[in-house]
Formats: sequence, structure tokens, C-alpha cells
Amino acid sequence: MAEKQWIGHPCFDEKAKHIFSRVHLPVAPKCNIQCKFCDRKYDCLNESRPGVTSVVLSPGQALVYLDKIMARIPNVSVMGIAGPGDPMANPVETLETLSLVRKKYPDMLLCLATNGLMLPQYVDQLAQLKTSHVTVTVNAVDPDIGSQIYAWVRDGKHILRDREAAEFLLSRQIEGIKLLKSKGIVVKVNFILIPGINDGHISEVAKMVSSLGADIFNCMPLIPSSGSDFGQLPSPSSEMVTTARAAAGEYIVQMKHCARCRADAVGLIGQSMDEEALNDLKNCSVLPIHPYDNRPYVAVATMEGFLVNQHLGRAEEFYIYDKIDSGFNLKGARKSPPTGLGDERWKLMAEILNDCRVVLVNAAGGRPVDFLKKAGIEVIEMDGLIEQGLEHVFNGAPLPGKRMKKGCSCGQGSQELSLSVATACSSKSCGGGSSGCGGASSGCGGNGLGCL
Repeated sequence: MAEKQWIGHPCFDEKAKHIFSRVHLPVAPKCNIQCKFCDRKYDCLNESRPGVTSVVLSPGQALVYLDKIMARIPNVSVMGIAGPGDPMANPVETLETLSLVRKKYPDMLLCLATNGLMLPQYVDQLAQLKTSHVTVTVNAVDPDIGSQIYAWVRDGKHILRDREAAEFLLSRQIEGIKLLKSKGIVVKVNFILIPGINDGHISEVAKMVSSLGADIFNCMPLIPSSGSDFGQLPSPSSEMVTTARAAAGEYIVQMKHCARCRADAVGLIGQSMDEEALNDLKNCSVLPIHPYDNRPYVAVATMEGFLVNQHLGRAEEFYIYDKIDSGFNLKGARKSPPTGLGDERWKLMAEILNDCRVVLVNAAGGRPVDFLKKAGIEVIEMDGLIEQGLEHVFNGAPLPGKRMKKGCSCGQGSQELSLSVATACSSKSCGGGSSGCGGASSGCGGNGLGCL
């Protein structure tokens, strides 16, 4: 490997860890596998480990946050996506973020950490965006051992379990690493050392990933988490870690300076997030989803022109507003497409509102929201005055209140959700379920999957 590929990335180059900073942008909340050591958390300030973040950002919000970090910390060389879920389980958000950063900061190193399940599908796009470093977490190359580590693996809508799940995940990891190396991308392999499970298996893992062309290997001791299936297991002793690294070192270069960073880590490796960065992160999370979007208008679903009080699908017309010096101006109204058209209605709606950055509604279904989001139009559900919604979109003011989700499809819990941040149920407030809720309970990214 050319030495220049290592230079400047503090996670891959130990010489750089005291010189160059990195920033993780937490834009990937969903995961597609459930690891038995994983307990991902949102809005958590007290733990420093992979899978933990204070907020989840949209790609646009993340770019604003990165701009603030770059203005204050001059030695940031790397932007990474490390969760809090799996980047490739959130391909739209991940690829959009990489694209935005590549365009704004053409010389920045881009990297991500993944479990590898969906990696083969996106290697070409990662290479096109000049993603230079990818970490793949491989905890076993024996499916019988892997079946003890993974509760389930989700392939599209299909849930795999036990040995079948471990075999399928391993096949994707092998294919993904091969494809990454064919594109000249530097590959680090993370291995979570789990006493009594895979502690005697590390040599086999190191040998295989080395044969695939992986460049460096990171043996990370288990951090027992009380919210996970492995919460009662002991953390590996320092002697066990040293022995394991020595065994793996027979086959591949070892990384020994990993700090097991959070999904929203920023600064030098081992450095805690300072208060200013934390405030920037939280402030950016309440911005519009597309804060840099130059679309001038906001659409509103209203019955009388005073309140935001109509469901997106039931609105027969939308009031269109823009911002003027003295406040807000009603430009006029636009008819909504007729009902009965299926998905074609949402496509037509996106065309009708194509110069609107946001549509304010009382409620909306998931499918139309997805269609509008892909067209760059954010749907904000709210209760209150139209002017309050416009103040939020144009001026960043708080909404009059946050809508309370009464529960989630995979469990019995409840959680207050920010309207601007696409977070989902945390594992503390949701039953989980093998099909996942698309949020923190639906997978891993915890103890090492999200560590760059």
C-alpha cells in the first residue's frame, strides 16, 4: 500500500492521532443487524462508545455543523460516518452526506464504518465520491461462532437467524472487502473481542481478512452494556487483549490506539467533545432538514388560512408563503393532485411543490413523506399557527410543540420525537422486535460497528 494513503487519518495512522482531528457526522440511525453486544442510544451525554450520539442530523444539517467545526478546529482532516446505526442501512443519507462534504471540502478524507451487509451494493458509489477509508466489523469467520453473536440479520424484508444469518453476513463482508480493495480503498477490520465467544477465534479472522487484502486490524475489547444480551459478560482483561492482538498480528498490521469513539465524536482521538461543539450539534439538529436549500417557498396544508390543520393526503390545496423583510407573504394557493392516483399522486405533488423547501401539515403518511423527501421537500408535522411554522422554517425558531408518537410499530414504548430530526425509538423505549423499527432498537452499530 502506498504510504500516502495512511497520512492524515488519525484512526489509521498512529503518527497522526495527535496532529489531525476527525469529525463524525451522525446521519445514519437505522441498522440492519442485531448484535448481542449492542445497545445504541440517542441523546446520551454520559457514555463514550460507538453507537452513542446526542442527536441525529439530516445531511443538510450535518453540513452546517461541519462548517461550524471547520471554522473553529483548523486541523480536521477526516469526516467519517459511524452511525449511530449502519451507514449502508441508511444509503440515501450516507451518500448524500458524503456528496455534500466532497463538494464543499474537496481535499477532506472521507470514511465510514459498516457491518458490511449492504456494502457490496454501494462500493462503486463510495469510490466515485473518493471515499478513501472504510472500516468493516468482522467478528467471526465461522458461522457457528457468528450465530452466537448476531440475534438476526435483515436482508431487505427477510429476517435471517442463527447460522443462516451469520453465513449470509459473512458472505457479504467477504465480497465487500474484495470490492473495496479492487477500488484501491484502504480497509480496516474491527473485531470485537468477546470473552467465551470469539476470543479463541481471532487468528482465523485475521488470517482470512488479510488474505482478502485488508490493510489493518483493530481488536476492540467488549464494553459490556446493560441493555444488551451480552451485558453480563466480563470485559476482556488487558492480558487477554494483548494476547489476542499478538495472535492477530501474525497475519496483519494491528491498530492499538483506538479510543472507541462515539457516533458524534469530534476533535483529536481520545478528546471529549467540548461544550461549544455539543451546542453546535444540538442547534443544527433543529434547523430545517435542508438548511442550505435555496428554494424560496413553504407550502401549508390549512383549512382556513390561520392554522396548520390538514392531513397531507386530504389537503385539496396548499397555501404558498415566502419570506419578506416585514415577515411572511402569502403568494397564493396551489391545487393538490386528485386522489385515486396511487403513488403517481405523490410524484405530481412533488412537481407542484418543487420550489418549496418545506410543506407544513397536521399529519402525513410515511409513503408520501418518502416521495417528497426524495424530491428535496421536507414534511413537517405540527399543531399551531401557520406563522409559528414559518418562523421555524425561515428563522430557526422552535415549533410551538413537538408531536408525541404514542408508540412504535415494533414495541410498546413511547418517545417524543423532534420534527426536524429523523430519529426513531431508542432501545430503552421500544420493544425491539426482529423486524426492527428503523431506529435505535433495530440493530447494531454499538460496540465497534460504528468505530472508524
